[in-house]
Amino acid sequence: VILTAIIYFSLIFVAAVMATPEELASNYNVFIDHALFPPLVLAGLLGATLSSALGSFVGAPRILLALGEKQILPKSEVIAKISNRGEPVNAMIITAVIVLLGISLRDLNTIAPLLTMFFMITYAMVNVVALIEQSLGLPSYRPSLKIPIIVPLIGAFGSITVMFIMNAFVALISLILIIAFYFYLVRKQIHSAAGDSRSGLFTALAEWSTKKTTELNPKREARSWRPDLLIPVLYPKDIRSSFKLIESIVYPKGSIKLVSILNEDVTEQQRLAEFLPTVASKFKEINIPVSNTTVDNFNFNNSLNVTMQALNAAFFKPNTLFTTIETTNTATDRYDTLIEDAIRNRYGLLYYIPFSTASLAIEKNISLWIVDLPTNWDGAYNLGNNDLAILLSIIINKNWNGTINVNIVGNGNETVVSDTTIFKDMVRFPAETTVNLMNGSLKELIPTEKNSDLNIISIPAGLSTKEMMEIVNRSRISCLFCIDSGYENALV
Repeated sequence: VILTAIIYFSLIFVAAVMATPEELASNYNVFIDHALFPPLVLAGLLGATLSSALGSFVGAPRILLALGEKQILPKSEVIAKISNRGEPVNAMIITAVIVLLGISLRDLNTIAPLLTMFFMITYAMVNVVALIEQSLGLPSYRPSLKIPIIVPLIGAFGSITVMFIMNAFVALISLILIIAFYFYLVRKQIHSAAGDSRSGLFTALAEWSTKKTTELNPKREARSWRPDLLIPVLYPKDIRSSFKLIESIVYPKGSIKLVSILNEDVTEQQRLAEFLPTVASKFKEINIPVSNTTVDNFNFNNSLNVTMQALNAAFFKPNTLFTTIETTNTATDRYDTLIEDAIRNRYGLLYYIPFSTASLAIEKNISLWIVDLPTNWDGAYNLGNNDLAILLSIIINKNWNGTINVNIVGNGNETVVSDTTIFKDMVRFPAETTVNLMNGSLKELIPTEKNSDLNIISIPAGLSTKEMMEIVNRSRISCLFCIDSGYENALV
């Protein structure tokens, strides 16, 4: 490497001494014209050209063969075919055709800039890979030749810079082609047996971001809140009846963690074990991040309590517990206890109680019920236990392309919201949202709403699961009951 570098740099100085810049740029035979013995230069040119041609003729078909073996190119099975002697015959024929087409242009300088660009991109990517792998500091990257991290950094930057110095337009076209080919490869979802450095890169970036976020503020920021659901599953029907609503809550930026809780019915256990991967794949098809696991415990409340406590140690954890309750469910005590557990572990809580015959109707109109709003909500930027319900109504409404009807229940206190326009503007509801001030009991007021496809209700203190079911049955409309975690804020 050192000897080759000396020769190349020496040639630069020799060329600078023997000819003017104009002559160097216009005369391709400048070294022959100024040589003491021109035939010697011609012999060197022929030798270099022949060796490069032979190297390319041997190497290029085998690179094409490797691309075919990895199923990267169209008709890869044809390209990857080899002869009885182990030679890539089809790849050699394809290479020869490409070379003949290039020669037929009668001016190799036409394609020389493009070929040079791909060489430079190759050099740049070798340096980028070395830079990334070295920066991650993973044990899997242990090269026999260790170099300072500044070397691949300069190499990558220098290669890209030289591309634009040579020909900015061709460099831009080359980069566009490379990016297009990259996305083509991503869509093919090719998995390498040696692993993928991208996952390590994204993991390292996530760890770095987590550390920086923790340094800035150990608590989770309200501005970065999004619905990350923890969903306990006892039976497949728990997800089937709420699949569309869950999609409307988490799409497009939320996530889902499914937790299978064992029940004593072995048949149901087997059905659930087969069902969860299927439903997870359905969420993935609509680009919703989802993962699933099983808690080996038969006690519903203990399983969820331990799960929430364990996940609290993680930075990227679910922030909202979601569960579906049928109006015929008699085990309401477990859900009353779950409210206490969710509040203690600082999780938001969503109880979806579908009305048996109506479900979500046509998914258009949403009625949002706000209760126990603090008197100084605007000055303190505190909406009480109403932030989660408000945020979810906005998200669901966006996915439904519907309308929101906000009902602020005052319980006789008419001074909580003196101007509904100010309330609407501060929360930043959609323009077509209507805001109403209502006084009375939540249980009495909700059944009066007849035009809603979904009621979203902030759970007031002391409301039991059994009373929630009664509200659903009386209103004959499916309801989503909400409790804040304390990390949401609909005013920021």
